[in-house]
Amino acid sequence: MSDYVEIFEVGPRDGLQNESRLIPTRDKIALVDLLSEAGFRRIEVASFVSPKWVPQMADSAAVLAGILRAPGVSYAALTPNMQGFDRAIEAGADEIAIFGSASEGFSQKNINCSISESLDRFKPVIEEAHAANVKVRGYVSCVTDCPYDGPTDPERVADVAGALFQMGCYEISLGDTIGKATPETTCAMLHAVIEAVPAEDLAGHFHDTGGHALQNIEAALGLGIRVFDAAVGGLGGCPYAPGAAGNVATEAVNALLLRLGYETGLDAEILDRAGAMARRLRS
Repeated sequence: MSDYVEIFEVGPRDGLQNESRLIPTRDKIALVDLLSEAGFRRIEVASFVSPKWVPQMADSAAVLAGILRAPGVSYAALTPNMQGFDRAIEAGADEIAIFGSASEGFSQKNINCSISESLDRFKPVIEEAHAANVKVRGYVSCVTDCPYDGPTDPERVADVAGALFQMGCYEISLGDTIGKATPETTCAMLHAVIEAVPAEDLAGHFHDTGGHALQNIEAALGLGIRVFDAAVGGLGGCPYAPGAAGNVATEAVNALLLRLGYETGLDAEILDRAGAMARRLRS
């Protein structure tokens, strides 16, 4: 039996959050519903941040209320603080995600606090989530390069990832936020992080801005990573990372994994339809 690799679909949240045209709620729901048919185990669909800063996500509760929930699929929401957590739980998110940074410059720009302060903010969210029996995923941004601070020290990434893991995040997603990672910098970062967090509890999150995302995924596979975030149709980017547009496309990651002999459990035909829908939404 082939080795299984999971693709964590982030298009409806990380993919659409940076689109300048407000996407109608019904279209977001339709995209999630189509993705639910494709065989994903986890889909990130919402973000409970201030609509002032990310207006595209202002309808997150309506999206969660409107989707057809497929059996066995976990629908995730991003939450920056206790207020966001409460709104996500009220809206019916199956799991939540918190997002930190491995660079001080990006932490200040993205969530307006230092790395240390961000970790302090996350503690009560994680504690409340565990009390409610809700799983928490941790994101670490700028794991190889930062648009403000330059190259990121792998040991700093290991420190932040390890702190989130020790605080109770069940999985740590490592984000190449501006798409500058290469197989060499990816491996250097992962060698450090795996000392703090087991490979089976890590995920790779690569943007294809520099055209190296698939190579980086291959490199990460070689070090035991078996979960990768991707956005259908290559949607997305981060509003606080200049030049970061372009999560690696789910269709491309799926094709790569199948070519390498891995199982993903996804229906390629439905995935292609979802990719076409996603590209229509951004046009």
